[in-house]
Amino acid sequence: MKKLLGILLFILSGLLAVPAWSSDKAPDRLVDETVKEVMNIIQKDEELKNGNKEKMLDLIETKILPHFNFTHMTQLAMGQHWSAASPDQQKKLVDEFRTLLVRTYSNALHIYHDETIKVNPVKNLDNKTETTVRTIVIQGKGKEPVPIDYNMEKKPDGWKVFDVTVAGVSLVTNYRGTFNSQVRKGGVDGLIKSLYDKNKSLEGKK
Repeated sequence: MKKLLGILLFILSGLLAVPAWSSDKAPDRLVDETVKEVMNIIQKDEELKNGNKEKMLDLIETKILPHFNFTHMTQLAMGQHWSAASPDQQKKLVDEFRTLLVRTYSNALHIYHDETIKVNPVKNLDNKTETTVRTIVIQGKGKEPVPIDYNMEKKPDGWKVFDVTVAGVSLVTNYRGTFNSQVRKGGVDGLIKSLYDKNKSLEGKK
């Protein structure tokens, strides 16, 4: 799962590593154009390919995070427990969850720079404000292709990702079970502390 999510974040780095998205551009077209552009950037950047952690984290922080709806993602991962959290707890949960995703998978990004990504067209988008962009990561060397689906919602400033499904496994659903278990054991504050401790441990890894 970790390797697949590493692929996921690599593709997301391609999907989102553009200064701004046009809010009137179709989501599948955005995916296709930006994936191609950023893959070219990473292929030419030896520091990124060689796993420069600071540069990778900076890339994620400045180019990727602004295009995620982490509040929505955290709300979905929390499920019924979200409404039990105070506004301050909700903010801490969003911050820690975002940090967890970035620190857990940033080290995997440099591995994936020779893949081919096929973006399937979105049909009958019309005036919908939510859609799923389906892609296939073709890895080569006899490896099985990996399907990655992006659940996206249209906001005033463009399309935002609020969940990703890698090989049939939803990122949000994958964390929901863990979050629910930790809340049952130690409440919302216990979950916040668990996320904080995990992030501190990941911070020290090179």
